[in-house]
Amino acid sequence: MNKTFKLYGLIFIIVMAILALLELSKTEVTDWRKNFDINEKSPFGLFVFNKEVNQLLNDKVKRTDLSPYDFYKTQKLKPHNILIIESKLDSESWNKILKNVEAGSDALVISEYFNQVIADSLGFSTTRISYEEYNRLLLTDLKFANDSLQLDKLPSGKGFDYVLESTEILGKEVTDSKMANFIKINHGKGHLYLHSESLIVTNYYLLKPENEKYVQDVFSYLPDRETVWFSGANKNVAESRSPLRFILANPGLRYAWWLLLGGLLLFIIFNAKRKQRIVPIIEPKKNKSVEFVKSIGNLYLQEGDFHDMMAKKAQYFLNRVRIDLMIDTKDLDEKFINLLHLKTGKSVEKITEATNLIKRGQDPYARVMQEDLIKMNKLLDEILL
Repeated sequence: MNKTFKLYGLIFIIVMAILALLELSKTEVTDWRKNFDINEKSPFGLFVFNKEVNQLLNDKVKRTDLSPYDFYKTQKLKPHNILIIESKLDSESWNKILKNVEAGSDALVISEYFNQVIADSLGFSTTRISYEEYNRLLLTDLKFANDSLQLDKLPSGKGFDYVLESTEILGKEVTDSKMANFIKINHGKGHLYLHSESLIVTNYYLLKPENEKYVQDVFSYLPDRETVWFSGANKNVAESRSPLRFILANPGLRYAWWLLLGGLLLFIIFNAKRKQRIVPIIEPKKNKSVEFVKSIGNLYLQEGDFHDMMAKKAQYFLNRVRIDLMIDTKDLDEKFINLLHLKTGKSVEKITEATNLIKRGQDPYARVMQEDLIKMNKLLDEILL
């Protein structure tokens, strides 16, 4: 056994020992994040509610992952119930909900956040409520007087501080509070039920004794008919579709996977260091464009063909005028001179002189001298500078 394999073996043993120690010393940490995921069993997930909602609403629940906007683009339902739990809906989705409520549907929206534009249009606003150490959510209907829910973990602290006189207050934080957390708004033929404390349907509170009565009372305001629950809105993080999701979801397999990747990385690093060849130095290709241009220029000067050089310079200048300044160069008349004067700001006299030299360069029978070429080149460069 050579030294390389001994080194790999030693690294492997050390890494495995570290992972084993971490696994043994690991303590289970409770996830208190407000995820409102129907598949989460953490305190503030909706796993329990998702299992019990069918019984709560008499097996008339229709779940959908679509947003209200996308759902109602293809679905036309008779009056029904709409359920939204903790979702920041856009204005288009809210408009679809309000349109259905106006036609006779009832909507129960349980959320800390409400679209400000919709809130203004319906005549309510939200604010933060100052909770006491022990506080209970109560309903105003006397038949529910014995049913309440105590908030003792991370309440949203949200409530409705401004409502219209036509808005019915169904629930408060305490009996004598002016701050409502459950209201009813009549809209067209239907009703909107808005609750500002979404924690009431989470696993933590539903599993506490007697709390289910309060939740049943809240949902009892919905008529006994089909309920469309936009449950896809509660998924803050989309489910992974990676082929490795099963491996990454299990701690043991996940550690083995990362160990495999780490071992491969170490193998590549050590082997690359041993077997890397010397990279030859390749000289970059030289840019000889300037030398080429100088050679062509010297060739023209040696031939003494000033007329041809003037024609090519004129052609290049007119092409730039057409492309950069969008001026027609078919007729080099007074109109052309004035347009060039307006777009470049150069004097009419200078442009007129340059135009005459261009015409001479384009005339195959005109006699030109080296001085004419130099003068035209200078004028054209000044005009388009």
